[in-house]
Amino acid sequence: MDTTQLLGYFGALIVGLVLGLIGGGGSILTVPLLVYLLGYNPIIATAYSLFVVGTTSMVGTYQKHRKGLVDFKTGLAFSFPSFIAVYLSRRYLVPGIPDTLFTIGSFSLTKEMSIMVFFAIIMLLASISMIKNKKEPDVITEKQAYYKTFIQGLIIGTITGLIGAGGGFLYVPALVLWANIPMKKAVGTSLIIVTINSLIGFIGDIQTLEIEWIFLLTFTLISVIGIIIGVFLSKFISGKKLKKSFGFFTLIMAVYIIYKETN
Repeated sequence: MDTTQLLGYFGALIVGLVLGLIGGGGSILTVPLLVYLLGYNPIIATAYSLFVVGTTSMVGTYQKHRKGLVDFKTGLAFSFPSFIAVYLSRRYLVPGIPDTLFTIGSFSLTKEMSIMVFFAIIMLLASISMIKNKKEPDVITEKQAYYKTFIQGLIIGTITGLIGAGGGFLYVPALVLWANIPMKKAVGTSLIIVTINSLIGFIGDIQTLEIEWIFLLTFTLISVIGIIIGVFLSKFISGKKLKKSFGFFTLIMAVYIIYKETN
């Protein structure tokens, strides 16, 4: 095992720690780690990210459930349109994107570059959300019509499917605003949606990609250990401060990815 692989596995532990401490951000670390440190192409990296984030979120769901912070009925109902979109995007949309989207002079926008830049844009939006510390209302008086939630679930599912993200930063406000769930319970409930969406999306990848199972399972196991440690440490560390700090880190990473992909 060389130094790069050891650093990769250490990164896996950090991924789990971050998920355990702030309840999100796993894919924000996993995809760049796999692409820039371990040398995987973005298609494989986003697929592996779905498996890692989905599995670690499953562990997180169990831990949140023990504290009574998971609404399974709402989570399962909300995940229905999302997991359809995630599966279809991983099974058909991602494999169907041309290797080169367009060429202008000496510049070519490739499939891998477009996925990473899109991923960076979503990271920018996530970082702004984490840095702003916007206070969401605990209770909303009216729920929106289900057909609107269904359409929005399809949109979120397609986005998370394209970038290989769990999408917790999108699902939490959606559950608060659309499903009338208090913030703390929305965080726990989002984990079951992330688990279902990520693992079903990964099933779509299995049918089109060759998976290095030994590496992926080892990486995931280390991440699971990380989330267990992270949940324990979250009792002693301010999640609000951590989230803001991670927001700035995410912002820097997003800018770095855009710079790396366009130069």
